Amino acid sequence: MSSTLLEVTRAAHEDVERLERLIVKDLQNDPPTTKDGLYQSHRVRNNIDTIISTTEKLVEIYDDKDNARKDEIAALGGQTATGVNVFSAFYDRLKEIREYHRKHPAARVVDANEEYEDLLKEEPVIEFSGEEAFGRYLDLHELFNQYINSKFGAKIEYSAYLDVFSRPHNIPWKLKSTRQYRKYMENLLEYLIYFFQRTEPLQDLDRIFSKLEAEFEEQWANGQVQGWEKQGQENEDDPAQHTMIDLDYYSTVEELMEVGPEKLKEALAVLGLKTGGTVQQRAERLLLTKHTPLEKLDKKHFAKGSHGPRQNGSTAVSQDINSLKQIALVEAKMKKLCDLLSKQTIEQTKENVVKKQALTYEEMEQEREEEETQVDTESDDEDQQIYNPLKLPMGWDGKPIPYWLYKLHGLGQEFKCEICGNYSYWGRRAFERHFKEWRHQHGMRCLGIPNTKNFNEITNIQEAQELWEKIRERQGVNKWRPDLEEEYEDKEGNIYNKKTYTDLQRQGLI
Repeated sequence: MSSTLLEVTRAAHEDVERLERLIVKDLQNDPPTTKDGLYQSHRVRNNIDTIISTTEKLVEIYDDKDNARKDEIAALGGQTATGVNVFSAFYDRLKEIREYHRKHPAARVVDANEEYEDLLKEEPVIEFSGEEAFGRYLDLHELFNQYINSKFGAKIEYSAYLDVFSRPHNIPWKLKSTRQYRKYMENLLEYLIYFFQRTEPLQDLDRIFSKLEAEFEEQWANGQVQGWEKQGQENEDDPAQHTMIDLDYYSTVEELMEVGPEKLKEALAVLGLKTGGTVQQRAERLLLTKHTPLEKLDKKHFAKGSHGPRQNGSTAVSQDINSLKQIALVEAKMKKLCDLLSKQTIEQTKENVVKKQALTYEEMEQEREEEETQVDTESDDEDQQIYNPLKLPMGWDGKPIPYWLYKLHGLGQEFKCEICGNYSYWGRRAFERHFKEWRHQHGMRCLGIPNTKNFNEITNIQEAQELWEKIRERQGVNKWRPDLEEEYEDKEGNIYNKKTYTDLQRQGLI
Protein backbone atom coordinates (compact mmCIF):
# COMPACT_ATOMS: atom_id res chain seq x y z
CA MET A 1 0.00 0.00 0.00
CA SER A 2 1.45 3.33 -0.98
CA SER A 3 2.57 5.31 2.03
CA THR A 4 1.16 8.78 2.43
CA LEU A 5 3.04 11.65 3.96
CA LEU A 6 1.11 11.34 7.22
CA GLU A 7 1.89 7.60 7.34
CA VAL A 8 5.58 8.37 6.84
CA THR A 9 5.37 10.87 9.71
CA ARG A 10 3.68 8.34 12.01
CA ALA A 11 6.21 5.62 11.13
CA ALA A 12 9.11 8.01 11.80
CA HIS A 13 7.77 8.86 15.26
CA GLU A 14 7.34 5.17 15.99
CA ASP A 15 10.92 4.43 14.90
CA VAL A 16 12.26 7.15 17.19
CA GLU A 17 10.32 5.79 20.18
CA ARG A 18 11.43 2.22 19.50
CA LEU A 19 15.06 3.25 19.21
CA GLU A 20 14.85 5.20 22.46
CA ARG A 21 13.48 2.16 24.30
CA LEU A 22 16.12 0.00 22.65
CA ILE A 23 18.91 2.31 23.88
CA VAL A 24 17.55 2.17 27.44
CA LYS A 25 17.31 -1.64 27.32
CA ASP A 26 20.84 -1.94 25.94
CA LEU A 27 22.35 0.33 28.59
CA GLN A 28 20.64 -1.64 31.37
CA ASN A 29 22.80 -4.65 30.49
CA ASP A 30 26.20 -4.69 32.15
CA PRO A 31 28.76 -5.86 29.52
CA PRO A 32 30.96 -8.69 30.84
CA THR A 33 34.12 -7.70 28.92
CA THR A 34 35.74 -4.54 27.61
CA LYS A 35 35.10 -5.69 24.06
CA ASP A 36 31.39 -6.13 24.72
CA GLY A 37 31.29 -2.71 26.36
CA LEU A 38 32.81 -1.16 23.24
CA TYR A 39 30.26 -2.93 21.05
CA GLN A 40 27.49 -1.64 23.30
CA SER A 41 28.72 1.95 23.07
CA HIS A 42 28.87 1.79 19.27
CA ARG A 43 25.38 0.28 19.06
CA VAL A 44 24.03 3.12 21.17
CA ARG A 45 25.94 5.66 19.06
CA ASN A 46 24.50 4.23 15.83
CA ASN A 47 20.98 4.32 17.26
CA ILE A 48 21.45 7.93 18.36
CA ASP A 49 22.64 8.88 14.87
CA THR A 50 19.59 7.17 13.39
CA ILE A 51 17.32 9.10 15.77
CA ILE A 52 19.00 12.37 14.77
CA SER A 53 18.63 11.72 11.03
CA THR A 54 15.00 10.62 11.45
CA THR A 55 14.23 13.70 13.52
CA GLU A 56 15.74 15.95 10.86
CA LYS A 57 13.44 14.40 8.27
CA LEU A 58 10.46 14.99 10.58
CA VAL A 59 11.44 18.64 10.94
CA GLU A 60 11.48 18.99 7.14
CA ILE A 61 8.03 17.40 6.91
CA TYR A 62 6.59 19.71 9.57
CA ASP A 63 8.14 22.76 7.90
CA ASP A 64 6.05 21.81 4.83
CA LYS A 65 7.79 24.16 2.41
CA ASP A 66 6.04 22.58 -0.60
CA ASN A 67 2.61 22.46 1.18
CA ALA A 68 2.41 18.69 0.55
CA ARG A 69 1.38 17.94 4.13
CA LYS A 70 -1.23 20.68 4.08
CA ASP A 71 -2.72 19.39 0.84
CA GLU A 72 -2.86 15.83 2.14
CA ILE A 73 -4.67 16.88 5.31
CA ALA A 74 -7.12 18.85 3.19
CA ALA A 75 -7.68 15.83 0.94
CA LEU A 76 -8.44 13.64 3.96
CA GLY A 77 -11.01 16.19 5.00
CA GLY A 78 -12.77 15.83 1.63
CA GLN A 79 -11.76 19.20 0.24
CA THR A 80 -11.78 19.22 -3.55
CA ALA A 81 -11.84 21.84 -6.25
CA THR A 82 -15.64 21.74 -6.35
CA GLY A 83 -16.12 21.82 -2.58
CA VAL A 84 -16.09 19.61 0.49
CA ASN A 85 -17.18 15.98 0.10
CA VAL A 86 -16.15 13.92 3.13
CA PHE A 87 -17.93 10.73 2.08
CA SER A 88 -16.36 10.72 -1.36
CA ALA A 89 -12.87 11.02 0.17
CA PHE A 90 -13.66 8.24 2.68
CA TYR A 91 -14.89 5.76 0.05
CA ASP A 92 -11.99 6.54 -2.28
CA ARG A 93 -9.60 5.72 0.52
CA LEU A 94 -11.50 2.56 1.40
CA LYS A 95 -11.42 1.46 -2.22
CA GLU A 96 -7.66 1.96 -2.33
CA ILE A 97 -7.18 -0.22 0.78
CA ARG A 98 -9.38 -3.01 -0.56
CA GLU A 99 -7.59 -2.96 -3.89
CA TYR A 100 -4.25 -3.31 -2.14
CA HIS A 101 -5.34 -6.34 -0.09
CA ARG A 102 -6.93 -7.93 -3.18
CA LYS A 103 -3.59 -7.78 -4.97
CA HIS A 104 -1.64 -8.96 -1.92
CA PRO A 105 -3.87 -11.49 -0.13
CA ALA A 106 -0.95 -13.35 1.50
CA ALA A 107 0.78 -10.29 2.91
CA ARG A 108 2.39 -11.08 6.24
CA VAL A 109 2.32 -8.69 9.16
CA VAL A 110 5.90 -7.99 10.19
CA ASP A 111 6.59 -7.58 13.90
CA ALA A 112 8.92 -4.62 14.15
CA ASN A 113 9.87 -5.56 17.71
CA GLU A 114 11.72 -8.67 16.51
CA GLU A 115 13.71 -6.63 14.03
CA TYR A 116 14.70 -4.10 16.67
CA GLU A 117 15.55 -6.80 19.23
CA ASP A 118 18.08 -8.21 16.77
CA LEU A 119 19.96 -4.92 16.99
CA LEU A 120 20.88 -5.74 20.61
CA LYS A 121 22.88 -8.75 19.40
CA GLU A 122 24.65 -6.85 16.64
CA GLU A 123 28.45 -6.52 16.80
CA PRO A 124 29.44 -3.32 14.97
CA VAL A 125 32.51 -3.40 12.75
CA ILE A 126 35.26 -1.34 14.43
CA GLU A 127 38.55 -0.98 12.61
CA PHE A 128 41.65 -1.24 14.79
CA SER A 129 45.21 -1.96 13.78
CA GLY A 130 47.14 -4.83 15.33
CA GLU A 131 49.21 -2.40 17.38
CA GLU A 132 46.09 -0.79 18.84
CA ALA A 133 44.87 -4.14 20.26
CA PHE A 134 41.18 -3.26 19.96
CA GLY A 135 41.55 0.22 21.40
CA ARG A 136 43.84 -0.52 24.33
CA TYR A 137 46.97 1.11 22.88
CA LEU A 138 47.86 3.97 20.54
CA ASP A 139 49.59 3.39 17.22
CA LEU A 140 51.79 6.48 16.66
CA HIS A 141 54.59 4.87 14.66
CA GLU A 142 53.87 6.83 11.48
CA LEU A 143 53.76 10.13 13.37
CA PHE A 144 56.88 9.11 15.26
CA ASN A 145 58.74 8.78 11.94
CA GLN A 146 57.57 12.26 10.92
CA TYR A 147 58.78 13.64 14.23
CA ILE A 148 62.31 12.21 14.21
CA ASN A 149 62.84 13.18 10.55
CA SER A 150 61.87 16.82 11.04
CA LYS A 151 63.79 19.90 12.12
CA PHE A 152 61.58 20.50 15.15
CA GLY A 153 61.93 16.88 16.33
CA ALA A 154 64.79 14.90 17.87
CA LYS A 155 66.35 11.48 17.38
CA ILE A 156 64.71 9.61 20.23
CA GLU A 157 63.22 6.19 20.85
CA TYR A 158 59.51 5.46 20.37
CA SER A 159 59.01 4.99 24.11
CA ALA A 160 60.49 8.45 24.75
CA TYR A 161 58.30 9.93 22.00
CA LEU A 162 55.19 8.79 23.88
CA ASP A 163 56.29 11.08 26.71
CA VAL A 164 56.97 14.19 24.58
CA PHE A 165 54.36 14.12 21.80
CA SER A 166 51.70 15.56 24.11
CA ARG A 167 53.93 18.48 25.15
CA PRO A 168 54.37 20.64 22.02
CA HIS A 169 54.84 23.74 24.18
CA ASN A 170 58.43 22.62 24.76
CA ILE A 171 59.23 23.19 21.06
CA PRO A 172 60.42 26.76 20.27
CA TRP A 173 57.70 28.69 18.49
CA LYS A 174 60.12 29.73 15.74
CA LEU A 175 60.26 26.09 14.62
CA LYS A 176 56.47 25.84 14.58
CA SER A 177 55.92 28.29 11.72
CA THR A 178 56.91 25.80 9.04
CA ARG A 179 54.53 23.84 6.83
CA GLN A 180 56.16 20.63 7.99
CA TYR A 181 55.20 21.25 11.62
CA ARG A 182 51.69 22.35 10.69
CA LYS A 183 51.14 19.19 8.65
CA TYR A 184 52.54 17.04 11.46
CA MET A 185 50.20 18.57 14.05
CA GLU A 186 47.19 18.23 11.76
CA ASN A 187 47.98 14.55 11.16
CA LEU A 188 48.45 13.95 14.90
CA LEU A 189 45.16 15.66 15.74
CA GLU A 190 43.36 13.73 13.00
CA TYR A 191 44.59 10.40 14.35
CA LEU A 192 43.69 11.21 17.96
CA ILE A 193 40.19 12.29 16.92
CA TYR A 194 39.72 9.09 14.93
CA PHE A 195 41.00 6.96 17.82
CA PHE A 196 38.83 8.80 20.36
CA GLN A 197 35.72 8.35 18.21
CA ARG A 198 36.37 4.60 17.99
CA THR A 199 37.05 4.08 21.70
CA GLU A 200 34.63 6.67 23.17
CA PRO A 201 31.73 6.83 20.71
CA LEU A 202 29.29 8.31 23.25
CA GLN A 203 31.43 11.39 23.92
CA ASP A 204 30.28 14.61 22.23
CA LEU A 205 33.56 15.76 20.71
CA ASP A 206 32.00 18.76 18.96
CA ARG A 207 30.76 20.16 22.25
CA ILE A 208 34.16 19.60 23.87
CA PHE A 209 35.96 21.43 21.05
CA SER A 210 33.46 24.31 20.97
CA LYS A 211 34.03 24.94 24.66
CA LEU A 212 37.79 24.64 24.12
CA GLU A 213 37.76 27.17 21.27
CA ALA A 214 35.91 29.72 23.40
CA GLU A 215 38.49 29.37 26.18
CA PHE A 216 41.33 29.47 23.65
CA GLU A 217 40.17 32.79 22.15
CA GLU A 218 40.18 34.39 25.58
CA GLN A 219 43.59 32.98 26.48
CA TRP A 220 45.09 34.01 23.13
CA ALA A 221 43.84 37.57 23.53
CA ASN A 222 45.43 37.71 26.99
CA GLY A 223 48.64 36.01 25.87
CA GLN A 224 48.12 33.04 28.21
CA VAL A 225 48.29 30.14 25.74
CA GLN A 226 51.03 27.79 26.92
CA GLY A 227 54.05 28.06 24.62
CA TRP A 228 52.61 31.12 22.81
CA GLU A 229 52.51 33.65 25.62
CA LYS A 230 54.05 36.52 23.59
CA GLN A 231 52.69 35.84 20.13
CA GLY A 232 49.32 37.54 20.49
CA GLN A 233 50.72 40.78 21.97
CA GLU A 234 53.93 41.43 20.03
CA ASN A 235 54.41 44.78 18.34
CA GLU A 236 52.89 44.47 14.89
CA ASP A 237 54.48 47.74 13.78
CA ASP A 238 57.87 46.05 13.50
CA PRO A 239 57.54 43.39 10.80
CA ALA A 240 61.17 42.38 11.10
CA GLN A 241 60.43 40.73 14.46
CA HIS A 242 57.89 38.39 12.80
CA THR A 243 60.23 37.24 10.05
CA MET A 244 60.17 33.49 9.70
CA ILE A 245 64.00 33.43 9.81
CA ASP A 246 65.78 34.72 12.91
CA LEU A 247 68.72 36.69 11.50
CA ASP A 248 70.49 36.70 14.86
CA TYR A 249 71.64 33.14 14.13
CA TYR A 250 73.25 34.10 10.79
CA SER A 251 76.22 36.38 10.16
CA THR A 252 77.23 35.64 6.54
CA VAL A 253 75.41 35.18 3.23
CA GLU A 254 76.73 31.61 2.91
CA GLU A 255 75.13 30.59 6.20
CA LEU A 256 71.84 32.18 5.19
CA MET A 257 71.87 30.39 1.81
CA GLU A 258 71.67 27.04 3.60
CA VAL A 259 68.12 27.87 4.68
CA GLY A 260 66.89 27.23 1.14
CA PRO A 261 65.27 29.32 -1.60
CA GLU A 262 61.65 28.75 -0.56
CA LYS A 263 62.09 29.89 3.01
CA LEU A 264 64.11 32.89 1.91
CA LYS A 265 61.29 33.77 -0.47
CA GLU A 266 58.69 33.56 2.29
CA ALA A 267 60.78 35.72 4.62
CA LEU A 268 61.27 38.39 1.92
CA ALA A 269 57.55 38.38 1.14
CA VAL A 270 56.74 39.01 4.80
CA LEU A 271 58.89 42.13 4.73
CA GLY A 272 57.51 43.30 1.37
CA LEU A 273 60.87 42.88 -0.40
CA LYS A 274 61.50 41.41 -3.83
CA THR A 275 61.48 37.64 -3.84
CA GLY A 276 63.13 36.96 -7.19
CA GLY A 277 66.76 36.24 -8.10
CA THR A 278 69.16 33.49 -7.19
CA VAL A 279 69.53 32.02 -3.74
CA GLN A 280 72.57 34.20 -3.10
CA GLN A 281 70.75 37.38 -4.16
CA ARG A 282 67.81 36.55 -1.90
CA ALA A 283 70.14 35.88 1.03
CA GLU A 284 72.01 39.17 0.44
CA ARG A 285 68.73 41.10 0.23
CA LEU A 286 67.42 39.55 3.46
CA LEU A 287 70.71 40.05 5.31
CA LEU A 288 70.45 43.80 4.65
CA THR A 289 67.52 43.97 7.08
CA LYS A 290 69.62 42.66 9.96
CA HIS A 291 71.31 46.00 10.69
CA THR A 292 69.27 48.39 8.52
CA PRO A 293 65.63 49.36 9.30
CA LEU A 294 63.14 48.87 6.50
CA GLU A 295 62.47 52.63 6.32
CA LYS A 296 66.08 53.33 5.37
CA LEU A 297 66.41 50.63 2.71
CA ASP A 298 66.57 51.65 -0.94
CA LYS A 299 63.19 51.41 -2.69
CA LYS A 300 64.71 49.19 -5.39
CA HIS A 301 64.74 46.31 -2.92
CA PHE A 302 60.96 46.41 -2.41
CA ALA A 303 58.45 44.57 -4.60
CA LYS A 304 56.48 46.52 -7.20
CA GLY A 305 52.91 47.41 -6.38
CA SER A 306 53.46 47.55 -2.63
CA HIS A 307 52.28 50.69 -0.84
CA GLY A 308 55.37 51.09 1.21
CA PRO A 309 57.42 48.71 3.32
CA ARG A 310 55.59 49.34 6.58
CA GLN A 311 52.07 48.86 5.29
CA ASN A 312 52.91 45.74 3.27
CA GLY A 313 54.88 44.29 6.12
CA SER A 314 52.04 44.85 8.58
CA THR A 315 49.59 43.02 6.33
CA ALA A 316 51.95 40.08 5.98
CA VAL A 317 52.56 40.07 9.72
CA SER A 318 48.82 39.94 10.39
CA GLN A 319 48.50 36.93 8.11
CA ASP A 320 51.49 35.29 9.79
CA ILE A 321 49.97 35.77 13.25
CA ASN A 322 46.69 34.21 12.11
CA SER A 323 48.61 31.23 10.79
CA LEU A 324 50.42 30.81 14.11
CA LYS A 325 47.11 31.15 15.92
CA GLN A 326 45.66 28.25 13.93
CA ILE A 327 48.67 26.10 14.82
CA ALA A 328 48.25 26.99 18.49
CA LEU A 329 44.57 26.02 18.31
CA VAL A 330 45.48 22.62 16.81
CA GLU A 331 47.94 22.12 19.68
CA ALA A 332 45.26 22.99 22.24
CA LYS A 333 42.86 20.43 20.76
CA MET A 334 45.58 17.80 20.70
CA LYS A 335 46.41 18.44 24.37
CA LYS A 336 42.74 18.16 25.31
CA LEU A 337 42.47 14.75 23.67
CA CYS A 338 45.66 13.63 25.40
CA ASP A 339 44.16 14.67 28.74
CA LEU A 340 41.07 12.58 27.99
CA LEU A 341 43.18 9.57 27.00
CA SER A 342 46.12 9.86 29.41
CA LYS A 343 44.78 7.77 32.28
CA GLN A 344 43.67 4.68 30.42
CA THR A 345 45.42 4.63 27.05
CA ILE A 346 48.67 6.59 26.90
CA GLU A 347 50.05 5.08 30.08
CA GLN A 348 49.08 1.59 28.96
CA THR A 349 50.77 2.22 25.61
CA LYS A 350 54.02 3.22 27.35
CA GLU A 351 53.95 0.10 29.53
CA ASN A 352 53.23 -2.12 26.54
CA VAL A 353 56.13 -0.66 24.50
CA VAL A 354 58.59 -1.09 27.37
CA LYS A 355 57.42 -4.66 27.93
CA LYS A 356 57.76 -5.53 24.25
CA GLN A 357 61.37 -4.36 24.20
CA ALA A 358 62.26 -7.25 26.50
CA LEU A 359 60.35 -9.92 24.53
CA THR A 360 61.33 -11.94 21.49
CA TYR A 361 59.09 -12.29 18.46
CA GLU A 362 57.95 -15.77 19.54
CA GLU A 363 57.06 -14.50 23.02
CA MET A 364 55.08 -11.59 21.60
CA GLU A 365 53.12 -13.92 19.32
CA GLN A 366 52.41 -16.26 22.22
CA GLU A 367 51.23 -13.37 24.41
CA ARG A 368 48.93 -12.13 21.65
CA GLU A 369 47.34 -15.58 21.32
CA GLU A 370 46.87 -15.77 25.09
CA GLU A 371 45.14 -12.38 25.11
CA GLU A 372 42.75 -13.48 22.38
CA THR A 373 41.84 -16.69 24.19
CA GLN A 374 41.54 -14.83 27.47
CA VAL A 375 38.94 -12.49 26.00
CA ASP A 376 36.87 -15.47 24.80
CA THR A 377 37.03 -17.37 28.10
CA GLU A 378 36.40 -14.23 30.11
CA SER A 379 32.95 -13.78 28.64
CA ASP A 380 32.13 -17.47 29.21
CA ASP A 381 33.16 -17.30 32.87
CA GLU A 382 31.17 -14.15 33.46
CA ASP A 383 28.05 -15.69 31.96
CA GLN A 384 28.06 -18.44 34.61
CA GLN A 385 26.08 -17.31 37.63
CA ILE A 386 27.91 -17.77 40.92
CA TYR A 387 26.07 -20.11 43.28
CA ASN A 388 25.95 -18.39 46.66
CA PRO A 389 22.73 -19.32 48.53
CA LEU A 390 24.18 -18.39 51.95
CA LYS A 391 25.24 -14.96 50.65
CA LEU A 392 28.81 -15.43 51.86
CA PRO A 393 31.35 -12.62 51.34
CA MET A 394 33.44 -12.75 48.15
CA GLY A 395 37.12 -13.64 48.31
CA TRP A 396 40.06 -12.24 46.34
CA ASP A 397 39.28 -14.65 43.44
CA GLY A 398 35.74 -13.36 43.03
CA LYS A 399 34.19 -16.50 44.58
CA PRO A 400 32.45 -16.96 47.95
CA ILE A 401 34.76 -17.79 50.87
CA PRO A 402 34.43 -21.26 52.50
CA TYR A 403 31.62 -21.64 55.00
CA TRP A 404 33.93 -22.94 57.76
CA LEU A 405 36.06 -19.83 57.42
CA TYR A 406 32.96 -17.70 57.62
CA LYS A 407 31.78 -19.49 60.78
CA LEU A 408 35.26 -19.43 62.35
CA HIS A 409 35.80 -15.72 62.01
CA GLY A 410 32.19 -14.66 61.75
CA LEU A 411 33.10 -12.32 58.91
CA GLY A 412 30.49 -9.70 58.47
CA GLN A 413 28.48 -10.90 61.52
CA GLU A 414 27.56 -8.70 64.47
CA PHE A 415 26.65 -10.32 67.81
CA LYS A 416 24.87 -8.27 70.50
CA CYS A 417 24.62 -9.30 74.14
CA GLU A 418 21.80 -7.79 76.19
CA ILE A 419 23.38 -9.07 79.42
CA CYS A 420 26.52 -6.98 78.61
CA GLY A 421 24.43 -3.85 78.07
CA ASN A 422 23.76 -4.45 74.34
CA TYR A 423 27.47 -4.42 73.63
CA SER A 424 28.39 -5.54 70.07
CA TYR A 425 30.95 -8.25 69.33
CA TRP A 426 32.18 -8.63 65.74
CA GLY A 427 33.12 -12.12 64.69
CA ARG A 428 32.40 -15.54 66.07
CA ARG A 429 35.63 -15.81 68.06
CA ALA A 430 35.10 -12.54 69.89
CA PHE A 431 31.52 -13.53 70.67
CA GLU A 432 32.50 -16.91 72.18
CA ARG A 433 35.36 -15.39 74.14
CA HIS A 434 33.20 -12.71 75.76
CA PHE A 435 31.31 -15.25 77.93
CA LYS A 436 34.42 -15.53 80.12
CA GLU A 437 35.15 -11.81 80.27
CA TRP A 438 34.41 -9.54 83.22
CA ARG A 439 31.70 -7.62 81.37
CA HIS A 440 29.51 -10.71 80.93
CA GLN A 441 30.30 -12.12 84.39
CA HIS A 442 29.35 -8.84 86.03
CA GLY A 443 26.07 -8.80 84.11
CA MET A 444 25.25 -12.32 85.27
CA ARG A 445 25.97 -11.45 88.94
CA CYS A 446 23.66 -8.45 88.68
CA LEU A 447 20.91 -10.84 87.60
CA GLY A 448 21.70 -13.17 90.49
CA ILE A 449 22.54 -15.98 88.07
CA PRO A 450 25.74 -18.06 88.19
CA ASN A 451 27.99 -17.74 85.11
CA THR A 452 28.21 -21.45 84.30
CA LYS A 453 28.52 -23.31 81.00
CA ASN A 454 24.78 -23.81 80.95
CA PHE A 455 24.37 -20.13 80.02
CA ASN A 456 26.79 -20.09 77.07
CA GLU A 457 25.16 -18.68 73.89
CA ILE A 458 22.51 -16.99 76.07
CA THR A 459 22.53 -13.23 75.44
CA ASN A 460 18.93 -12.30 76.30
CA ILE A 461 18.10 -11.40 79.92
CA GLN A 462 14.67 -12.98 79.82
CA GLU A 463 16.01 -16.23 78.34
CA ALA A 464 18.71 -16.36 81.02
CA GLN A 465 16.20 -15.87 83.82
CA GLU A 466 13.84 -18.52 82.40
CA LEU A 467 16.70 -21.00 82.06
CA TRP A 468 17.80 -20.32 85.64
CA GLU A 469 14.28 -20.99 86.94
CA LYS A 470 14.18 -24.32 85.06
CA ILE A 471 17.55 -25.34 86.57
CA ARG A 472 16.38 -24.46 90.07
CA GLU A 473 13.18 -26.43 89.62
CA ARG A 474 15.06 -29.47 88.34
CA GLN A 475 17.83 -29.46 90.96
CA GLY A 476 16.09 -27.83 93.87
CA VAL A 477 16.94 -24.58 95.62
CA ASN A 478 19.09 -26.14 98.38
CA LYS A 479 21.25 -28.08 95.93
CA TRP A 480 22.92 -25.02 94.58
CA ARG A 481 26.18 -24.38 96.45
CA PRO A 482 27.77 -21.18 95.26
CA ASP A 483 31.01 -21.82 97.17
CA LEU A 484 31.60 -25.02 95.24
CA GLU A 485 29.77 -24.53 91.93
CA GLU A 486 30.24 -20.86 91.01
CA GLU A 487 33.25 -20.55 88.70
CA TYR A 488 36.01 -17.95 88.72
CA GLU A 489 38.86 -17.43 86.27
CA ASP A 490 42.30 -15.93 86.94
CA LYS A 491 44.46 -13.96 84.49
CA GLU A 492 46.04 -17.12 83.14
CA GLY A 493 42.68 -18.66 82.29
CA ASN A 494 42.57 -21.18 85.15
CA ILE A 495 39.06 -22.03 86.41
CA TYR A 496 38.33 -22.29 90.20
CA ASN A 497 35.23 -22.49 92.34
CA LYS A 498 34.41 -19.59 94.56
CA LYS A 499 35.89 -21.07 97.77
CA THR A 500 39.20 -22.03 96.18
CA TYR A 501 39.48 -18.75 94.31
CA THR A 502 38.86 -16.77 97.52
CA ASP A 503 41.44 -18.77 99.50
CA LEU A 504 44.15 -18.34 96.86
CA GLN A 505 43.38 -14.65 96.57
CA ARG A 506 43.76 -14.15 100.33
CA GLN A 507 47.09 -15.94 100.24
CA GLY A 508 48.27 -13.65 97.42
CA LEU A 509 48.81 -16.51 95.05
CA ILE A 510 46.51 -15.04 92.39
